[in-house]
Amino acid sequence: MNIKDVEKLAELAKIELSEDEKKKILSDMEGILEYVKTIENVDVGDIIPQYELHNAWREDKTEPREFNKELIAGQFPDSQDGFLKVKKIL
Repeated sequence: MNIKDVEKLAELAKIELSEDEKKKILSDMEGILEYVKTIENVDVGDIIPQYELHNAWREDKTEPREFNKELIAGQFPDSQDGFLKVKKIL
């Protein structure tokens, strides 16, 4: 990785970076890439992956609710001739 790569990433992210920021990001990225190389070298040949599957879903439950015109109209702030009045939206 070099400064040109950092500049390209900054361009893709649509951010402006000073020269000091570019050098700092380059240093950070090199550290991250070195760490990834270290992880890649870990021997996991004898490890057998084990997965524990379980159902995380719950059964849907419906609760009966009382909905009727009078109940809703009673909770609404303004009505006229059986209609609910709302503010005009332009």
